[in-house]
Amino acid sequence: MDFSTKSADKKNSLQTIKTDCLVIGIYNNGGLADKSPSPVLQETAAKLYATGDIDGKAGSTLLAQSPDGIAAKRLLLVGLGTSPTSGKDFRKAIDSCLTVLKPLNVANITLALPIDAIDDSIPQTIYTIVTGFYNRAYRIGAMKKDKTPASKIRKVALFMPSDKVSIAKTALLQAKAINEGRQYAKDLGNLPANICTPSYLAKQAKDLAKEYGFTVEILEKKQIESLKMGSFLSVARGSDEPPRFIVLKHLKGKSKTAPAVLVGKGITFDSGGISLKPGAGMDEMKYDMCGAASVLGTFKAIGELGLKQNIIGLIPTCENMPSGKANRPGDIVTSMSGQTIEILNTDAEGRLILCDALTFAERFKPAAVIDIATLTGACIIALGHINSGLFTRMDDAHDALAEALSTAAKHVDDPIWRLPIEDAYQSQLDSNFADMANVGGRPAGSITAACFLERFTRQYVWAHLDVAGTAWKSGSDKGATGRPVPLLCQWLLERQP
Repeated sequence: MDFSTKSADKKNSLQTIKTDCLVIGIYNNGGLADKSPSPVLQETAAKLYATGDIDGKAGSTLLAQSPDGIAAKRLLLVGLGTSPTSGKDFRKAIDSCLTVLKPLNVANITLALPIDAIDDSIPQTIYTIVTGFYNRAYRIGAMKKDKTPASKIRKVALFMPSDKVSIAKTALLQAKAINEGRQYAKDLGNLPANICTPSYLAKQAKDLAKEYGFTVEILEKKQIESLKMGSFLSVARGSDEPPRFIVLKHLKGKSKTAPAVLVGKGITFDSGGISLKPGAGMDEMKYDMCGAASVLGTFKAIGELGLKQNIIGLIPTCENMPSGKANRPGDIVTSMSGQTIEILNTDAEGRLILCDALTFAERFKPAAVIDIATLTGACIIALGHINSGLFTRMDDAHDALAEALSTAAKHVDDPIWRLPIEDAYQSQLDSNFADMANVGGRPAGSITAACFLERFTRQYVWAHLDVAGTAWKSGSDKGATGRPVPLLCQWLLERQP
């Protein structure tokens, strides 16, 4: 989908713009949102408001044939509520607008909406617009014979004051790159586990590296063994699919600048292992690699944006399957860090592959490490499907990282909520036979999982994102969400030197 800007000047006016559909905003007092509307549009809107065909409340819409003197083929009035419009009301207006536009035979549209009169910033407002169009155009069709696009819209132009065009163009580039990355992550997450294997993810990393000039290294089983990643390998040995450890590097910052490291959980199918999951809904365990998908999606956006930073992506990927070689409850394994782990539940496998990746991250002397994982069902109980769980240590450096992530999350409407990591929880991981157990019981399950990971991150500043409740949707809307790609991208954008 192509996004562009049109400057409100002598060459471009709402009367003369040729488009399949012109979208203009109207407030709940009947006034048009455009600061210099054409007399024809003003008169048309006033008549429609007076007859009650549209009341201007946020999300109200009215589609009409354009009046004489307007070059656009159709006119869509969209209610914005009060002036200035809140970010919440604007998102409602965009959603309603897209609902009307989706079934129409329109290839190009022009939005004449007040992007400089919304409570959100101009970049936030433009991100809302672009994301709305991407979401409505997205179709899960990789495995379907019917490849009909979900939307006929191909071009979207934003009509705006000339002094806002420069900032709008930058915001459009960023919003489009973020949504391209998010869509890529959704595509990967929605693939079935018989296609999206560890080897498939490795190939995607190679393809991204070739397209954008990243450095990539794919470690196979023998190389992983040489690193003594015993915890990671213990999960992989239950499956016939060989494990892979993916290392992606985007090194466009200064040579001595410490990198940001993103670590994504890549369990391409999670049966639970010997601690087998219930059969109902087990198909959704193909989504247990959404952490890995979010790292790859973020790297796609990084490549599109050409960020001047040093960024490392680490993805341990394998299947968790039951077999004669699989982990058994009570087994003890030795992690890359040398710490031993008693496996009390083989379905708590994500932390077993992540802990070795987090130890591997030490070699990069990182500025910050963020791991992303569909880690615990307990996080869904705590936060539902709205907020992803954020976990960090409680000190100045980690508080600063948590604040930066929270700010980025608000900018792109990818919400997170910080939960505590305190020493008092660590005792739940005590084991009589090893340095730690891999589970700490039902109480505070998402917190003890984060406490487990924390034991492998004490050499650097670190945050853990538990996206078990937000990485995909179930039911009639079943599908990957691509979260938290927007959050990660925005955090990186805000780190730009």
